Amino acid sequence: MTDNIHANVPTNFIQAPAEPTIDPTAFVHPRGLVIGHVQLGRKVFVGPFASIRGDEGVPIFIGDESNVQDQVVLHALETSQNGKPIEENLRRVNGQNYAIYIGQRVSLAHQCQIHGPAVVGNDTFVGMQALIFKSTVGQNCFIGPAAKIIGVDIPDQTAVPTGAIITHPDQISTLEKITPDHPFFSFNRKVVHVNTQLASSYQNK
Repeated sequence: MTDNIHANVPTNFIQAPAEPTIDPTAFVHPRGLVIGHVQLGRKVFVGPFASIRGDEGVPIFIGDESNVQDQVVLHALETSQNGKPIEENLRRVNGQNYAIYIGQRVSLAHQCQIHGPAVVGNDTFVGMQALIFKSTVGQNCFIGPAAKIIGVDIPDQTAVPTGAIITHPDQISTLEKITPDHPFFSFNRKVVHVNTQLASSYQNK
């Protein structure tokens, strides 16, 4: 491990230190921070000054070809206390519990925050300075810059406008669906292309 990639410290909520598990094809910038029970999949890109801290709520999972851009923060509420799980601070995906689960080909743009318990589904874009907390965001979604999503579930193929504050289920029906003619239909695909190329190129420089 290195100064910026290392195990968590033992506490009464995480008693055993764990080192991050990082696929050899992933790239973590030397000024990006990855601590504790974190898993990074294939071709994940972690930009400078990003912080992924698996030292309170764990585990944190980031799927293949996702990107964690500059100054993004991933952290979570504690998921156990004295060896007992805190169920309300966990999210279940594919039969396993996570503090934060980020799917495949997800883009977490500059300065956004994912604070667990949280799930972000495959092929979703989370805009600059957005916040997701105690929420599940579905697949193929677009979360606009500075949007706040707290305590709700966002369905697949949903667009959350820039600056929107979504805190109640009744607000979900007012949101646009992303169809092939939506202006952001293919936006995330382009962002993923750029960042997987960056991960590969930085690895091979």
